[in-house]
Amino acid sequence: MVNKQTVLITGASGGIGGAIAERFARQGHRVILHYARDKAAAQALNDRLKRKGMSAMCVQADISEPGQVERMISQAQDYFGPIDALVNNAGAALPQKLLTDCTPEEWDLMLAVNVSGAFYCAKACIPFMVERKRGCIINISSIWGVTGGSCEVPYSASKAALIGFTRALAKELGPSNIRVNCVAPGLVKTPMNAHLTTEDMNAFAEQTPLGFLPTPEDIANAVYFLSTDEARAITGQIVSVDCGASV
Repeated sequence: MVNKQTVLITGASGGIGGAIAERFARQGHRVILHYARDKAAAQALNDRLKRKGMSAMCVQADISEPGQVERMISQAQDYFGPIDALVNNAGAALPQKLLTDCTPEEWDLMLAVNVSGAFYCAKACIPFMVERKRGCIINISSIWGVTGGSCEVPYSASKAALIGFTRALAKELGPSNIRVNCVAPGLVKTPMNAHLTTEDMNAFAEQTPLGFLPTPEDIANAVYFLSTDEARAITGQIVSVDCGASV
């Protein structure tokens, strides 16, 4: 990105989403902070950015509901204008369990938020991008979407679906000068992984080639790079930010 643009980050109330929002805001871009339930966290981030003179707004939606997504996009564009970059970061996860212990409702939740949510958000933003012949979409998958995770089958399946979604959509939108890429984080210390002990985190870090775990800021840096003109020849790619864990 060269000029100030409008960026929608879904799940901006979380650890990775918040870091992505701050990365864009520091570069002078207008950021739309989506949240589903944690209004306090999203509002705190919004207030912090505004105190620093940055452009931000909060918007609530259940992204598994297309009507709510359409309302969110309308509110955001009324405030900041057309969305130039969409970061599909919002996601849900389950406690680790065997597939045979997962309920149909849990399976449906993974697909509704992690896959359908990205679909609804992209579908709502794409017409405005196509009209202007510019824009980018960055989907946040996971190391488990790349390698699969034992006792993480519904989550892994939903994140793998995002990879297929990315590659197919990149082919579809390329002629309109719209790039679509995917970042697949490794294990990151965020509230979503708060159930893991320090020992668990350290053990996982020791198994990576680099010997440490990525931070939310590492993920944000990759997302930001993919949004810039420096990445103008990159589309349909899956960028693993996992300290080599998926190698």
